[in-house]
Amino acid sequence: MLSPWTTAARGESRLYDLGNAGTYVLAAVVLLGVSFTWWARIHLGRFWSNAITQKEGHRIVDTGPYGLVRHPIYAGLILAILATGVAVATWTSLLGALLISLGEWRKARMEESFLCTKMGLDAYGPYSRRVPMIVPFIRF
Repeated sequence: MLSPWTTAARGESRLYDLGNAGTYVLAAVVLLGVSFTWWARIHLGRFWSNAITQKEGHRIVDTGPYGLVRHPIYAGLILAILATGVAVATWTSLLGALLISLGEWRKARMEESFLCTKMGLDAYGPYSRRVPMIVPFIRF
């Protein structure tokens, strides 16, 4: 659903045409989102895991991209996915991008609960009050 080839195979028509300039801008946004995700993944190092789990010596990382948002991996993925959905420009790409983004946000909320429980509110609370969850400079 997030691919122009899928759109063509399904016979869907685009809802709008962004033109070449719009497509290139969105491609740059996708690259920005993926790059932010990789920076966060590399910065997290041995504490990264695909599953929500506690590692030996686990601590709160609040530097690098984790100083901008608490969940930069999810933030970068959401940005890239939404930009892809907008670029493909079909109702299924937009719906798919929205649903995948909501799933990523939900997993971030699950991590929030895990970190509050495992690290304690004394440790995680000040960080969560200081740093936005997903969108830099916006707390909600």
